Amino acid sequence: MAPSITHVSGTVTSDVECRFTESGIAVCRFRLTETPSQWDAATQKWRDGTPIPYVCTAWRDLARNAAESLTSGVTVLVKGRITEIKDNSIYLSVDDLGISLRQRIAYTEASLPSPAAAAPVTPPPTPQPAAPSAPRPPTRQPGNPPAWWEKQRSSGWSSTATSGADGSPLHVGR
Repeated sequence: MAPSITHVSGTVTSDVECRFTESGIAVCRFRLTETPSQWDAATQKWRDGTPIPYVCTAWRDLARNAAESLTSGVTVLVKGRITEIKDNSIYLSVDDLGISLRQRIAYTEASLPSPAAAAPVTPPPTPQPAAPSAPRPPTRQPGNPPAWWEKQRSSGWSSTATSGADGSPLHVGR
């Protein structure tokens, strides 16, 4: 008979113990408790059911990563194979393991901010009031002609070449 594969969501209730076999293979073990919710029709509310204890064992890279990542109190999602049931606990050989994001934020090595993000931020310098300068020419308002237009108009228009705003010849009537 093939072992039963199950998915469990529960809280780690012990420190992760990591050891190595004589051949150098990492193996870790931790306890997990799943508390199922049950609907109580009489009170019309959800209530916690009887806690289910698990003893989880992980091997190789998964064992190393679990030992580095898990602490008591963390909610995890476990995919594993039931290997035995004894002493009122279910024993799982863990195939995959993840931290539940229901109640916390998880960071990966790739998503951690750089050390520079923790550096104190210095505010930008306060701008100093500008020293009084020569009066500026009035700015042109929308709808008013530019200054060169008024200058040309007051000096009289000619039908021959005259200069434009940039001093270049302007040919009228061609």
